[in-house]
Amino acid sequence: MGKSLFQNHGERVVVGQRLMQAASDLFLGWMTARSGRCFYIRQLNDVKVKPLVEVYDSPTLTVYAEFCGCVLARAHARTGHPSQISGYLGSGDRFDQAIADFAEAYAVQNERDYRKFVRAVRQGRLGAIVER
Repeated sequence: MGKSLFQNHGERVVVGQRLMQAASDLFLGWMTARSGRCFYIRQLNDVKVKPLVEVYDSPTLTVYAEFCGCVLARAHARTGHPSQISGYLGSGDRFDQAIADFAEAYAVQNERDYRKFVRAVRQGRLGAIVER
């Protein structure tokens, strides 16, 4: 792992949180006490909700797990370093092909959605202002 880039472990935690969170705590910060001990500071009133996963049924737990996976994937995407990602992906073209396949499928879906949108406007099920 190597030596930390940060002299203050509180700063290390704060930088990591700011990388992963879309909207970080306004009062997030760090300091070093006179004793040399590192701290990070955050807002006290966090207003977090703890889901009661132990009582979830299977479908609810599946949805919750999917949301957790999305949040984790987003955090990883925000903190990625291109050279590390490149090293992880290797020299093959599997990732490139997967991105190309996704882009093509996305374009097809986008066209399909647009046709549905236009049809809904023409049938009066959806209001729209047409600029000419």
